[in-house]
Amino acid sequence: MVPISTYRDERKLFAVIGVVIVAALVALLQVDFASAGRTSPLTGALTALTTYVQLAVATVAGGTHAAVTTLAATPQLSAENRLLRDENARLVAENARLSEALSRVPAERDLALAQMRDPGGITATVIGYDPEAMLHVITVDRGAKDGVQRDDGVTSANGVVGRIVEVGPLSSKVLLITDVTSRLPAVVQRGRWWAIATGTQTSLRLQYVSQDAKLKVGDRVVTGEGRSFHAGLPIGRIAHIDPAPAGALDQSATVEPAVEFGSLSRVLIIQK
Repeated sequence: MVPISTYRDERKLFAVIGVVIVAALVALLQVDFASAGRTSPLTGALTALTTYVQLAVATVAGGTHAAVTTLAATPQLSAENRLLRDENARLVAENARLSEALSRVPAERDLALAQMRDPGGITATVIGYDPEAMLHVITVDRGAKDGVQRDDGVTSANGVVGRIVEVGPLSSKVLLITDVTSRLPAVVQRGRWWAIATGTQTSLRLQYVSQDAKLKVGDRVVTGEGRSFHAGLPIGRIAHIDPAPAGALDQSATVEPAVEFGSLSRVLIIQK
């Protein structure tokens, strides 16, 4: 019986002989390719493998360096980001302030024009409207302490706004000329025809105009001399002429106000 160790020794021997034979064949192939001036497949494969290994090592090293750099710079980046957020918030607030200031320019310009017409007028800011819209009334921030009195006229650069109907120490209420209880003397500027302008909630109705007046759409209507206003202040323009009934002694027309009441912000109070 052959010992087991003998078989193991023989297998080792055969393995060594196989490795030697393969190495010899590889060496012969390398020599053959070298003699022919060509690169052997084995050399190409080894070169490619080496290149891939080097690229992998470089990538890992570069990523690690970048990660370390980013971690080191994180506190500074966070501080810079916070500064940028604060600066952006400041710029947004500044833009809002400038936009609001710019939006007030037309009102301030109109008020300056109104003051040129009535230098003794009291400037006021609209601070409230009638919440129930039952009366066309606005509230201004001037009152008895500023010398405001009941029935003082209120105007803007575009024309007549209304008259003071209630005076408090610090504020006053203004009845707009479009309110149904409002009445004021009026004159059709072309031809100087007298009339009474009454409010209709949305516009004014020009009443008691002589049938002799040749009214036209677009005719300018101004105030007549009265308790609250001097003559010649703009009220509006005729937008529609009502058909006169047969035998009527007067005629009427609809007047579009000169003032845009929905955007009023600054007004001038004219003491009677």
